[in-house]
Amino acid sequence: MIRGIHHIGMNCRDIERMKRFYCEALGFEPVDDEGFSWADQEVMDHIVDVPKSAAKGCMLRAGTCYLEMFEYSAPQSDLEKPLRPYDRGYTHFCIDVTDIEKDIAHLKACGMTFNDRDFVDVGHVKTLYGYDPEGNVIEVQQCAPANGFTLEELRENAPAE
Repeated sequence: MIRGIHHIGMNCRDIERMKRFYCEALGFEPVDDEGFSWADQEVMDHIVDVPKSAAKGCMLRAGTCYLEMFEYSAPQSDLEKPLRPYDRGYTHFCIDVTDIEKDIAHLKACGMTFNDRDFVDVGHVKTLYGYDPEGNVIEVQQCAPANGFTLEELRENAPAE
């Protein structure tokens, strides 16, 4: 029944800055040029379970992943800081890279920060958590071949349609 995760949703303070970062740093591309928006629409309030909501958004894609971004204008969030890895709820997503040293340098040049830390090689994976321009957590990982959860193994074990 479940074929896989379709997209990750992210609420942003500045959607244009975040869209630019995810496209330049991680190679995402907009699904369309226009994006979407809503305000004073009962059906949208029902879908997102937020009364009197208003937002604009866009859908990006890279590889087999979609990223849906929102910038809500109503209601205002009561959280000033993004979630940290120890908070409850969805706290990060992970990108799989082929050359972690080169890719982390590229991400830093695009505005991602890593708090002066280097990646760790734990054998089956080289990995490090970093922060996008709004402080959201992104894990960067490079899998060792055939470690049991590479993207290639995911595709090999996917059910046929």
